[in-house]
Amino acid sequence: MKIFHSINDFSTTKKTILTLGTFDGVHLGHKKILHKLTQNNANKEFESLVLTFFPHPRMVLQEGSTIQLLNTITEKVALIEELGIENIVIHPFDEAFSRLTAEEFVRDVLVDKFQIHKIIIGYDHRFGRNRTADIDDLIGFGLEYGFEVEQISVQEINDISVSSTKIRTALLEGNMSLANSYLGYDYFLTGTVVKGKQLGRTIGYPTANLQIPEKFKLVPQNGVYIVQSQIQNKLVYGMMNIGNNPTVGGQQQTIEVYFLDFEADLYQQKLQISILQRIRSEKKFDTIEDLKNQLHKDEQTVLAFINKI
Repeated sequence: MKIFHSINDFSTTKKTILTLGTFDGVHLGHKKILHKLTQNNANKEFESLVLTFFPHPRMVLQEGSTIQLLNTITEKVALIEELGIENIVIHPFDEAFSRLTAEEFVRDVLVDKFQIHKIIIGYDHRFGRNRTADIDDLIGFGLEYGFEVEQISVQEINDISVSSTKIRTALLEGNMSLANSYLGYDYFLTGTVVKGKQLGRTIGYPTANLQIPEKFKLVPQNGVYIVQSQIQNKLVYGMMNIGNNPTVGGQQQTIEVYFLDFEADLYQQKLQISILQRIRSEKKFDTIEDLKNQLHKDEQTVLAFINKI
């Protein structure tokens, strides 16, 4: 897949079939649209193209917005690439871009830059300055400028009934089964292993401390989770604690993973941690020995889970 970081960077000798949106999470609803894109270009007569934006428009247009996103840009690109899309344009969203009128966007971007043959879009999509234009306006522009509009019907979208907002809510409640069912894959965190307090190794549970540089990346509710990761070409299971380590007086949120049946120096390595299930809430224990006993119980829970796979 070719990756472009601005509309102006894109060029093609073919006409394009495209869709556009933030696609946060690349969930089942998004995939329905993206699959239509590849199906429409099965004979490779055109170029398939996804136009997405960063920062998220709400970060720019809503002052003080604290929106948390399901994917970093790198994660989103990888998920879209898996679906067989040929091109993705990640355009920097700013106030100037948001002020384009609907016709300016269609004429100057879709027609002039992307050489559009067809656009595939949701029934409720709105675009242009202040989001004043809708699907009917787009169909009208299609007639004027000579491109097709394929509308994803309300019925098709409702059949899936998925939204990024629902997934964010499920994750913040620690409901991994619901979030993962909406996503169509196990939610994951990507970060670099950094040195922590190294308490875990003193009680027999050495952990990899994951640091995620993107502050907007949504981290699920505090608690203990069953996770898996691909490390050195091996599928490894583990248990992950998200929280403040109250037993030892921790103040800041950390993400720590204890991998079962695996030992290696992981410092400064980049890991992708898939979250399979929540075990329990984080708890403050009276003693380190009580904490150690609970970790042993958690480990047995993980092992029982693995044995059922």
